[in-house]
Amino acid sequence: MKLTRGKVVGVLAVLVILAAAFWYGGGAPGVQGWTVEKTTPPPVSLETAGSTPQTTPLPSASLVPAASALPAPTENPAAQEETEPAATPAPTSGIESRPGGLEGGFTAEEKIAAAQAIAGGSSPGVEKGDAAYSEAHGMVLDPNTGKDKYLTDPVPEGKPLPVEPQDASISDTAYTCTLSISCATILDNMDWLDPEKVELVPEDGWILEPTTVTFYEGESVFNVLQRTCKQKGIHMEFENTPMYNSAYIEGIHNLYEFDCGELSGWMYKVNEWFPNYGCSRYQLKDGDVICWEYTCDLGVDVGGFYSTGG
Repeated sequence: MKLTRGKVVGVLAVLVILAAAFWYGGGAPGVQGWTVEKTTPPPVSLETAGSTPQTTPLPSASLVPAASALPAPTENPAAQEETEPAATPAPTSGIESRPGGLEGGFTAEEKIAAAQAIAGGSSPGVEKGDAAYSEAHGMVLDPNTGKDKYLTDPVPEGKPLPVEPQDASISDTAYTCTLSISCATILDNMDWLDPEKVELVPEDGWILEPTTVTFYEGESVFNVLQRTCKQKGIHMEFENTPMYNSAYIEGIHNLYEFDCGELSGWMYKVNEWFPNYGCSRYQLKDGDVICWEYTCDLGVDVGGFYSTGG
């Protein structure tokens, strides 16, 4: 049988249609029960001379974290930094606000610096010592230190020089002077005072109001204070200080140094002058006026700052 070109083309078209029907109609691999396995390439072996082959695994998708698992970036990194605690402000009231606080421990230099900060300078009326005057009246000064052997600076012009207790000659001649003892400055600083001492402070500040007392020629301020306190039943405690050749008054009426802070303690003045030497070395004259005053700030509050007497 002779096939024409048209018949051949027709036969080929039919074959193409049948093949397409077979493939898309369910004869494709995997649809007719065939399974096409996806094979993973074998691990790559890295082998070097003289070493054991090391197998380098291919990266796995499970090792790559999802975007949602990553921490979100912080807009303000500084916010994550630890904040240092703010400094505790210094107390402005109560016993902790007093000079030296509760612990104390100031050195002599620190005490002077603290008093200077309070006073802004020397107390009004405090006179500087006069070396020429002091030496002319018998005071022996060390040329290297400018002080005498008991570490006393020259006295101001016109003021009495210290008289050593061992050199004093006491007679039977009687004179009178005025003696007072005051802690009035504590009334202005009650929040600085040791709480156990509050009840000891008189309402008007007077432990002994100005009182005329008898003394004997050659006696010192210390002699008069000691005898009067004994007569009046007033507590008084002192310590002998050989370095300064004088008694040092630690407490009167159970009010002691440091009870109102590091700068507190007892000072004395005679005729409105705070001597720059100890009370055992001040020899009295008839009519002298002696005042013992408690200071809360190294003499600033009583007008005797820079004086070292007492």
